[in-house]
Amino acid sequence: MAASAQRLRLKAALATYPHTRALKEGSAGDVGLDFDLVEISPIIAAFRRMIRTMEFDVSEMALSTYLCARAHGKPITAIPVFPLRSFQHESIVYNTKSGISGPSDLAGRRVGVRAYTVTGGVWVRGILGDEHGVDSNSITWVVADEEHVSEYAFPPNVEQHVGEDLAKMLVAGQIDAAIGVGKVDSPDVRPLIPDGRNAAIAWAKRTGIYPINHTVIVKNALLEANPRLAEDLFAAFKRSKQVYLDRLAAGAGTPEDQAIAGLTDVLGRDPIAYGIAPNRATLEAMIRYNVEQRVIPSSVSVESMFAPSTLALE
Repeated sequence: MAASAQRLRLKAALATYPHTRALKEGSAGDVGLDFDLVEISPIIAAFRRMIRTMEFDVSEMALSTYLCARAHGKPITAIPVFPLRSFQHESIVYNTKSGISGPSDLAGRRVGVRAYTVTGGVWVRGILGDEHGVDSNSITWVVADEEHVSEYAFPPNVEQHVGEDLAKMLVAGQIDAAIGVGKVDSPDVRPLIPDGRNAAIAWAKRTGIYPINHTVIVKNALLEANPRLAEDLFAAFKRSKQVYLDRLAAGAGTPEDQAIAGLTDVLGRDPIAYGIAPNRATLEAMIRYNVEQRVIPSSVSVESMFAPSTLALE
């Protein structure tokens, strides 16, 4: 009697979100794959480990980090699964004592961001350019961390201050504005874009862009050795997501979850859409922003970002 085929076991670094919980906990049913899950919090700490040492078989990955890594020949390929997305208009704040009154005043200023290639920074710089005519090359970008892709070379308008606290620098007036520093306890720090959430929703409705923060990547060697792996992984994530969507439809989930799910006129019936087709406008914008901001040297096609067997999946 022939022995049964051995199941593939994958070392994976994935954050726990409402739509990935069922996959991680096993309540999505048998997905035909076994996972050795490495819990890393925050999940961004996994990105550098993956890019620099290929530590995991499967890993969540920031989208701009992925594009940058591929531009530097890293042997990884994504599947069109997007575990984290978020509106970005609210994430840039400024010091009111800087003399800034709006986005158009950023030219010639110093703006902090954790790392230059960080996806949130790429999105905000792109939005500032498209919505407010701000040339990111006219700004000095102050970064406080190393880039995940160690081979990446900064544009000339980037200053590195590794280990500095950007929130404290903002309050002290050492930088004029900052992206992604969270809530800053100072009356002098305010959102740069007024009513940022509604501005983001209006932008999404007008452009079809709902910013993607993270995707899921797989080692190329594993994809080559297991031709169905990309499809099987996509199906596993989709099954886990459906468990969550069913809970939302039944009225469960946090108020924020329900608020996002309620934006059907903007995001459609699935607020966590996977696949290329429903995300093409978002992915094309992310590629364009990465080129304009010199994160990657030249444009790539959306299709080239993902495993070929997943291009038509949704």
